[in-house]
Amino acid sequence: MIIGVGMDLTDTRRIGRAIERFGDRFLQRVFTDAERARAERRSGEARIGTYAKRWAAKEACAKALGTGFAAGVFHSTIGVGNLPSGQPVLTLTGGSAARLAELTPAGTVVRMHLTMTDDAPYALAQVMIEALPADTADRSG
Repeated sequence: MIIGVGMDLTDTRRIGRAIERFGDRFLQRVFTDAERARAERRSGEARIGTYAKRWAAKEACAKALGTGFAAGVFHSTIGVGNLPSGQPVLTLTGGSAARLAELTPAGTVVRMHLTMTDDAPYALAQVMIEALPADTADRSG
C-alpha cells in the first residue's frame, strides 16, 4: 500500500544563488557530507544541478512524509545517496525517521522510491513510500 507520495520542481538558478549568497553555511545546513562530496566532484552547471536534484528530493520526501519541514523533519535529516548501480536512495535520520515510523503500519516494511532528474534550469524529484507486508517484502522487486 502507498503511504506517501511527494514531488518537487526546483529552479536550479535559485539553488545556485543560495550557494553564492550563503556558501558553506547553506551547504552544511541542508546537505549531508556525502551529498556535498558528490556535488563538489562536479563543476559548473553539473555541480548546481547535483545540489538542486537533492534539494528537490528532500522537498519531495518531506511532502511524502505528510509534514513538510515541520515536526522534526529537516533537510539535514533526509539524505540522498546512490547505490553502486547509480540508483538514487533516501536515508532518513532523526525526526524524519521518526515520522516514517509513525506512518508505517504494524506488520509492514517500508520501501522508499526516489527518482530525480535535472535539465537546467529545473530539477525534479518524486518520492513514493510504500508499506509491504513483512512476510512478502523480501520477495518483491
